Amino acid sequence: MQKLTFGLPCIHAEQGEVRAFLPELVAHIERWGGEVVLEHGYGSGMGLHESDYRRVAPGIRFADLPIVYAQDYVLVLRYPQEEFLRWMRPGACLISMIHYPTRPGRVKLLRDLGLEAISLDSLKDDTGRRLVENLRMVAWNGVRTAFEVLRRIYPDPPGFEHPRRPPIYVSVMGAGMVGMHVLPAAVRYGDETYWRQLASAGVLGVQATVLDFDLTSHQAVMIELLRRTDILVDATQRVDPSKPIIPNEWLAFLPLHAVILDLSVDPYECEGPSVSVKAIEGIPHGNLDQYVFAPDDPAFERLPACVNAKNRRHVVSCYSWPGLTPVECMDVYGKQLAPILRTLIQAGGVRHIDPKGTFFERAISRAMLSHWKSH
Repeated sequence: MQKLTFGLPCIHAEQGEVRAFLPELVAHIERWGGEVVLEHGYGSGMGLHESDYRRVAPGIRFADLPIVYAQDYVLVLRYPQEEFLRWMRPGACLISMIHYPTRPGRVKLLRDLGLEAISLDSLKDDTGRRLVENLRMVAWNGVRTAFEVLRRIYPDPPGFEHPRRPPIYVSVMGAGMVGMHVLPAAVRYGDETYWRQLASAGVLGVQATVLDFDLTSHQAVMIELLRRTDILVDATQRVDPSKPIIPNEWLAFLPLHAVILDLSVDPYECEGPSVSVKAIEGIPHGNLDQYVFAPDDPAFERLPACVNAKNRRHVVSCYSWPGLTPVECMDVYGKQLAPILRTLIQAGGVRHIDPKGTFFERAISRAMLSHWKSH
């Protein structure tokens, strides 16, 4: 049987995006019978060198980007640029975070190019639970950042760290997997060491409240909740992304020092068949180069014309919250991906995956582009 080849390119996105799969996962792929081609400089943003990969996987090759994309399988955490996808040959398979339900344009392009794909965010067990996710890090990195901003802008007197300041009120929209991680992160300021410091000084803590979706449509109730909210968190997964949950007009009722934390990071798409806006209207869309936005930041002016951004507060938003701690992030992803890739290699490739086969075969089958049906 011919060996499957895997291309691992760097993520060519914003400068702050340095994530790459760790040598341990590359060694696994080679040990299980795959051939690996890495882009020159792979892992360098995280302080890794070619020698770190060769030490554990001596059979790997390093090559220029077009060659990496010419392999049977291309494994890259974030969805790549269209020009790179055109280097892939028909029938090859992209393994990436593709987000089929909310990115119909990606689905169409991949099919037009004759590519197969395995969407990492669609890899789920038989109960629908994601197998490749880092939602805890999404919540803790985002919450920690929101509290860092709130500490800086909180009214003085009394100041954020004063024992006489009132409790901090965190309102969380979304009680799903991300929201479940937000609650323990919020009551610890996203930083256990800092929480212990304040608790030992007698500083009042945090009250975190989950806002049920059926509650958010009642304007009078929501306005009262917003009036006393210090951090407003979007951790929602909406059935209809074309309408905001919190219209921009309601943001006027937030305290001036309030911080909006965007964990869903839904895109703005004002045109086309799939209109999409953020759940909290009028906030910027951040990335690893900039994820903190003051009310006077020019990013507000660059929002699409369909978005009302009149009322503004400090916003923290990042397309890739786990990327703030890249090594820890990729260690988690690598451990989660290992059994998936082992199953793929031992099956002889994606074409031999049995939709009714083993646990991981079933998961791979559900995540394949050729099996995806848009609703």
